[in-house]
Amino acid sequence: MHLQIKQANIGYNTTLISDVIANLNLGDVCLLIGNNGVGKTTLIKSILHQTSLLGGEIFINHKNVKHLSVKEIAENIAVVFSKAVIPQNYTVEDLISLGKYIYYPYYFELKKEDREEVSHIISELALDQYKHVLLKNLSDGNLQKAFIGRALTQNSPIIILDEPTTHLDEKNKIIILKTLRKLAKEQNKLILFSSHDWRLAKEFADKIWYVKDNQLYSGIVEDVLLQHEELINVSLFQVNESFVAPEIVAPPIHKEMLYSLLQKNFQKDLSSFQFEFQNSFWLISHHNSKQQCESFEEIINYITNIH
Repeated sequence: MHLQIKQANIGYNTTLISDVIANLNLGDVCLLIGNNGVGKTTLIKSILHQTSLLGGEIFINHKNVKHLSVKEIAENIAVVFSKAVIPQNYTVEDLISLGKYIYYPYYFELKKEDREEVSHIISELALDQYKHVLLKNLSDGNLQKAFIGRALTQNSPIIILDEPTTHLDEKNKIIILKTLRKLAKEQNKLILFSSHDWRLAKEFADKIWYVKDNQLYSGIVEDVLLQHEELINVSLFQVNESFVAPEIVAPPIHKEMLYSLLQKNFQKDLSSFQFEFQNSFWLISHHNSKQQCESFEEIINYITNIH
């Protein structure tokens, strides 16, 4: 496990989240949700060791965060907070380039390959036309994308984002969320992000951390959502154009969760599969074979192995 939280009490003078036990691997995309004031930002600051734990431990790559220097934490974690200070007289390119300066003194010029990477990230975030625009002249949405770009150029194995899709329209939200998932899967990054817009965001996350009643519930997105009735509100999002859905025979909420799971993990034609929810398990038919799975994790492993 690359990020491990062991029996941690999160808070300032009083505990906001008790006895947190959670872990994430490189390649995971994790969505952090919960009502305002439950301690989501405090949890993020605890991982960064900006807020001390009231008990327990947090490890990054088997090293306790309280023993890491500020530079070592920056090399391991890139972070984007929802409320960031806007550097005066900086352009989009200037801000995104800043992510590279954890590796150099500020008076050094970036190498050619660094500048090329910055340009690539600007294109990935659809910011080419704003490359030389001053940050103070950007819309809120493009400004948020620029701060995310700075985090991407930092090249840290972990990227943590506090409300990264705030102020973005749906088109730009999907651009950001697709970029984060692509980064996790293709470059083996661990992505942890919080969102109020979680019903769309869940379509791109593998895991979920749900903070409620001073507790943190963690696991595969679809499993955690089904365990908490207050999170259920059936809706199907088509966010993966190359995904061809299988036949799914199930109650609406189970259908939504399976549909979400499959299109996140399989960008291909699954029309030869049939899924039927029976009591507490899924019966999967594929050609002449049948398979019974009791969890979404089993479903992913089964399809990966045979398809």
